[in-house]
Amino acid sequence: MRAWRIVGLVSASVGLLAGALTGPAAAGPPSGEAASSCTANPSTPLRQFRASWVASVVNIDWPSKTGLTAEQQKAELVGWFDDAVRQRHNAVILQIRPTADAFWPSKVEPWSRYLTGVQGGDPGYDPLAFAVAEAHKRNLELHGWFNPYRLSMGTNLNALVPTHPARLHPDWVVTYGGKLYYNPGIPAARKLVEDAIMDAVSNYDLDGVHFDDYFYPYPVAGQVFDDAATYAQYGAGFPTVAEWRRNNINLLIQEIQQRIKAAKPWVKLGISPFAVWRNKGTDPLGSDTTAGVQTYDDLAADTRRWVREEWIDYIVPQVYWAGGFAPADYNKIVPWWAEQVRGTDVHLYIGQATYKVGTSTQSPDWSDPAELSDHLAFNTTVPEVKGDIFFSAKDVRTDRLGATSLLNSTWYTRPALVPAMPSLDARAPLPVHRLRADRTSAGVSLQWKATSADTTSYAIYRRDLTAGDWCPDNDARNLLTTLRGNTFVDTTAVKGHHYLYSVTALDRAHNQSLPLPTVS
Repeated sequence: MRAWRIVGLVSASVGLLAGALTGPAAAGPPSGEAASSCTANPSTPLRQFRASWVASVVNIDWPSKTGLTAEQQKAELVGWFDDAVRQRHNAVILQIRPTADAFWPSKVEPWSRYLTGVQGGDPGYDPLAFAVAEAHKRNLELHGWFNPYRLSMGTNLNALVPTHPARLHPDWVVTYGGKLYYNPGIPAARKLVEDAIMDAVSNYDLDGVHFDDYFYPYPVAGQVFDDAATYAQYGAGFPTVAEWRRNNINLLIQEIQQRIKAAKPWVKLGISPFAVWRNKGTDPLGSDTTAGVQTYDDLAADTRRWVREEWIDYIVPQVYWAGGFAPADYNKIVPWWAEQVRGTDVHLYIGQATYKVGTSTQSPDWSDPAELSDHLAFNTTVPEVKGDIFFSAKDVRTDRLGATSLLNSTWYTRPALVPAMPSLDARAPLPVHRLRADRTSAGVSLQWKATSADTTSYAIYRRDLTAGDWCPDNDARNLLTTLRGNTFVDTTAVKGHHYLYSVTALDRAHNQSLPLPTVS
């Protein structure tokens, strides 16, 4: 349907209704000072990424402990998804490969011990298939969270199942800091990591592949990551082991992005690193921080380059410090990251330390219930910030000091669309058709038909014409919900009020169609 026909439908609907009404609703769209009330409200953005991390390693969030029945595990996971809906989040970051293992029947690696308590133990169902279905039922994006190189939280290689790739290739394994890791410098090990991830991407309807901050392990005082022999074998052309290590991780990021896009171009690759690339005192391009860890130097993770080269689709620096904290000030780090993504197609979301609220002695600010809310307020002054992810789900749910409640009541009062990624797909789906609205005892019932085969979900907007609401949908004030069906009942409609409803279609990349209106 052409744009002028849509505009005409909206104008005709509003015009007919205005002619039948008296008072403010008949006055038409506002002008002059009244139009200022239509300015987009930063506290109700139309698009904003919102999620929590649901961690499985050592049973941080889900499953809450090992050995739960399949039905108990399912009930817990549904609870996390329902939390996300209540908080008006639109995505979940679910850890599905915490220690070179799997939360699905992988062709590459064994079942995770965090399901049954025994590595290789079949949980009796497919957790990832269940997670994808339940998340999408609630119109939540599901991003699979993979830890690339960590093998075990202990040091006993023989504790892994005999068929584990690490048991078959012990020369790929490095013991460091009380844990086991694949050696990132061995090309075959890197390929295995990628194969494990692609097994999930190829066989499940994931919306994203997500890495956290672990590449080469965090430094442990007095210990050496023993890869000197590997460097001697594979490090030709790299004058230092540090440069070689960074190249190893760069290759992982480039190769997994290429493999993901070759298989499913719409699946996003996102990374959530420790937030300090380099301190300004180390590198003039670095942030105004004095952090003890720098990802470039200590984790071999050149996170700034990944953004500038656009090897990833989104980055979520873990800005786990309070505003004004001198060694690493939230209000300085976020603008630094904004500068890095500026001019690229990489989205910037911020990792938020919900776990520190009411527990951290690092800064007295974490005893302030408003600290996290203040972070989101600051984000509104930085246009490049497109959303936030909170660590972790159990801390969000615990709501210490009422901080989650305050944040939600201040910033998440309305739903929000996931930010579109034109670099993946910029073509909007066709509008819906045959939209009708019927008054019922339960409210106003809407029904419509899809036009585009590439439509994934829908957004429902409502304008209260009786109250004189003529503002365009430039924020979420009129956004009622998003969903993956083609019916909706507005149970909040007030009897005697006249409404203009609009329905838009959204595709996998969250491009939005022109609206189709109807009056009730």
